[in-house]
Amino acid sequence: MKVLVLNCGSSSLKYQLINMENEEVQAIGIVERIGIGDSFVKHEAVGKAKVIIEEEMANHKKAIKLVLEALVHPEHGAIASMNEISAVGHRVVHGGEKFTESVIITKEVKDALEACSELAPLHNPPNLMGINACEEILPNVPMVAVFDTAFHQTMPASSYIYALPYEYYEKHGIRRYGFHGTSHKYVSDRAASILGKPLSELKLVSCHLGNGASVTAINGGKSVDTTMGFTPLEGLVMGTRCGDIDPAIVTFIMEKEKMNIDQLNNLVNKQSGVLGISGVSSDFRDIEGAADEGNERAQLALDVYYQKVKKYIGAFAAEMGGIDAVLFTAGLGENSAAARKEICSGLEFLGIKIDDEKNNVRGKETVVTTDDSTVKVLLIPTNEELTIARETVALI
Repeated sequence: MKVLVLNCGSSSLKYQLINMENEEVQAIGIVERIGIGDSFVKHEAVGKAKVIIEEEMANHKKAIKLVLEALVHPEHGAIASMNEISAVGHRVVHGGEKFTESVIITKEVKDALEACSELAPLHNPPNLMGINACEEILPNVPMVAVFDTAFHQTMPASSYIYALPYEYYEKHGIRRYGFHGTSHKYVSDRAASILGKPLSELKLVSCHLGNGASVTAINGGKSVDTTMGFTPLEGLVMGTRCGDIDPAIVTFIMEKEKMNIDQLNNLVNKQSGVLGISGVSSDFRDIEGAADEGNERAQLALDVYYQKVKKYIGAFAAEMGGIDAVLFTAGLGENSAAARKEICSGLEFLGIKIDDEKNNVRGKETVVTTDDSTVKVLLIPTNEELTIARETVALI
């Protein structure tokens, strides 16, 4: 069985074709600049050279059509015909409270996703565009929606309710939802396998540290708390997002800088985070380089970032009454030995002892603590696409 996994953004589309008999990726690619000119597809099938297909794509339907043509191309394709695609798994960012698990896509499901769009206006509409486009081109192929928020629907009310008038939760669904659920689920499953213990017996803190970042407390395989909230803005300092701030700052800046709502949203989502502090970049490689050269604001950005992650690891350990392992994943978590070491520095009282030699690794499953460390620290490359494919197969 071959599953096509699609992750549609407003002007981009990431995809993988996975053979679920052996869970091997047969093709991978990304479409960029959909609807904004100079659009192209970067495509690579296993064992074949990468290709770049430059063609204008006015919408997601055209983009998906080009992806499918690339997959069946006689020279750089991965399959003989579209009939080999057994199902399509779609990443959907926000399922609200309506979806606590993945679902086969129907008209009713799409209507519900449309209703959730006000909770994720930047993400759900393009997710839906991808679903509709795919249904037109592959009308007889089953489609599954896999939600970023679903994994966190096991959080208790004490973790997701905001201290606002309760009627706003009842009327508008204002609560903490959490994101990066497919990533946190994947790495927690892998951690159980690596540690050789049942997931149901483990207390884990999963750190998904990329340009967007979140930390999740996982007790017995279930999310019990997480840093992202009503939107992906809450929680950690991120590449361009501010994370936790005093809410009064919002109205203060709007008044002082004469900003409207759109300008303020742009400020906290796209101009803040480590970019805002450092003034250098939202890319941690650039910031680390600048800090090494003596840039004090770049070093401050790193210090603030590490402190916030460390703070939540400690908080979640307290909340769960202890932890068995800390998991690092995503771009920074997988590739920065310095970040892992700095974040874990000071957590020795929990039983964490980083082994510098083991920690000197990038993008490879590794236990980076000493043999006598009572709390293990694991580097686990995430694989959200495989999680989506597995959920898709399980449903169809």
